[in-house]
Amino acid sequence: MVSASVVRNIIGIIGNVISFGLFFSPAPTFYKIIKQKSVEEFKPDPYIATVLNCAFWVFYGMPFVHPNSLLVVTINGVGLVFEFFYLTIFFIYATNKGRRKVSLLLLIEAIFFAAIVLITMLVLHGTTRRSLVVGIICDVFNVMMYVSPLTIMAKVIKTKSVKYMPFWLSLTNFLNGVCWTTYALIHPFDIYVLISNSIGAVSGLVQLLLYGFYYCRRENNDNDVEFQNTTQVAVSECPPDIV
Repeated sequence: MVSASVVRNIIGIIGNVISFGLFFSPAPTFYKIIKQKSVEEFKPDPYIATVLNCAFWVFYGMPFVHPNSLLVVTINGVGLVFEFFYLTIFFIYATNKGRRKVSLLLLIEAIFFAAIVLITMLVLHGTTRRSLVVGIICDVFNVMMYVSPLTIMAKVIKTKSVKYMPFWLSLTNFLNGVCWTTYALIHPFDIYVLISNSIGAVSGLVQLLLYGFYYCRRENNDNDVEFQNTTQVAVSECPPDIV
């Protein structure tokens, strides 16, 4: 019989693969930046935010903060490498103003992260207290990232079009949330991984339902328009009535 630990590790590995896909998804955008040698209107904000999010999850997964979380550390460590690579490309091709912005925000993040690490290690004793504080911070950042597509969802409802909602990204977010939620539920139970990722799973499901609703509606509208055009052509081709 397969043990719960083995099942948890398998699901965690699948979660690592899905999360890797999410981290890799912006690559075409940065390839375009390299090709054009310009960042144009591109904003680095999401990647700067992801750096801090990944850094806190790596810290959370350390044995002295929350034991038995190696797979949380591995994927967020990979995420950190990806985000720094993307920001390096942005820094190379950005204007001086853009470079100053990235440098300032990363400095603020580094100071904030260092402060939390020092407080956690010097003031909080024991993994239970450390997991509580760092876990809550991780959940706050993770939830913010998961619910960020709400603005896109509002645009879909307003325009009644799925043009601005990438299906595969929504699907991957949903699968990622489901995978890490399942991982968190298997012994040893991890409430902090569960909270943010269950919200992510629900957010992803809502996005998919919204996509399906408006996509089907668009298909029906296209069919109605095609039928009307066909009818009009058929009528125009009929011979005139003879009185």
